[in-house]
Amino acid sequence: MPQIEEKNRVLGGTLYLVSTPIGNLADLSERAVKVLSEVDFIAAEDTRNSLKLLTHFGISKPLVSYHEHNKRERGEQLVARMLAGESCALVSDAGTPAISDPGEDLVALCAERGVPVTGIPGCCAGITALTLSGLPTGRFTFEGFLPMDKKERRARLEELSFETRTMLLHEAPHKLRATLADLEKAFGGTRRISLCRELTKRNEEIFRTTLSEAIAYYEENEPRGEYVLVIEGGTAKREASPTEALALLPPADHVAYYEKEGMKRMDAIKAAAKDRGMPKNELYRLLCEEK
Repeated sequence: MPQIEEKNRVLGGTLYLVSTPIGNLADLSERAVKVLSEVDFIAAEDTRNSLKLLTHFGISKPLVSYHEHNKRERGEQLVARMLAGESCALVSDAGTPAISDPGEDLVALCAERGVPVTGIPGCCAGITALTLSGLPTGRFTFEGFLPMDKKERRARLEELSFETRTMLLHEAPHKLRATLADLEKAFGGTRRISLCRELTKRNEEIFRTTLSEAIAYYEENEPRGEYVLVIEGGTAKREASPTEALALLPPADHVAYYEKEGMKRMDAIKAAAKDRGMPKNELYRLLCEEK
């Protein structure tokens, strides 16, 4: 069929996001092999890992490193080559590029510069874990890795404590115990969790349990392999903060509140505008329209 042939044809000046296996090499699609074999060059998170994959499939193409630490400078270089007519395949170490991955920045740069981007669908560890978790899949949120900074981490977990959708997190084995302890503090010990490790590999394991039981288990057992944590959403509803409650008032009532607190008219307008996340001139215009 012409449409299939056209879609499969590798075009110059295009970025191809090629999903790679997360553990089982047999999961690389026929189309992914074709694209990797025909593009002008391949941008890889780790060229050593990607070279092993390409060698397995008998593919020989120039490899260029593109990762978190060189993405700004290298991204400009890659886009310049594509604007000159070359085709590029972007691959991560495993899974779908641009998901919790510096490829996100390259796609944004291509969109800004007018470089076509297309995807070669395939493996994604988060989605694979979600489908195997036994937890609700209709609505979910992908959080990737939690922040390393303690203050940012607490803030993120406090925000997620009101999340009602199923949550997906990534975690390394040497950090798993600390992360489980933080999750229990934020969500409580009875919250259900599925710990999915070594997905698609020989030692794949889906451990469906609660947070407190997971902590007890890993006190006795050493975490091994890369994990996707699938966490049940909660039922708590977050109450609006005083500032958020004020922002729900009509503009005139909002300003009047601050005036009653002793603020001068223009200071009250400025404070209300800040609460509402809008320029004070815009709020002043709304007040005039109300009159």
